[in-house]
Amino acid sequence: MSTSSLNERWNIHFTGHVQGVGFRYNTQRLTHDLPVTGFVRNLVDGRVEVVVEGSAADLDTFRAKIEHAMSGHIQEIQVDRGLATGEFSSFEIRF
Repeated sequence: MSTSSLNERWNIHFTGHVQGVGFRYNTQRLTHDLPVTGFVRNLVDGRVEVVVEGSAADLDTFRAKIEHAMSGHIQEIQVDRGLATGEFSSFEIRF
């Protein structure tokens, strides 16, 4: 059984005052002590999208860290969960 079949993939959308406040930088920084991969990017509609893969426990921790660090800027969070694809080798900021 491959590692990706044990992991999950979360597509998270953050709504609020989430652009121009260091959201992407802080999100990438929060991955440094977690074994997660994926990316963060701004969307043209003003939201921030995070696509992240890892174990359910690590993804829960990651999301909680983002919510805590950026709590003053987030109004709404939408999470779509699925199976990991294993396509990422690191976590990056996309532009």
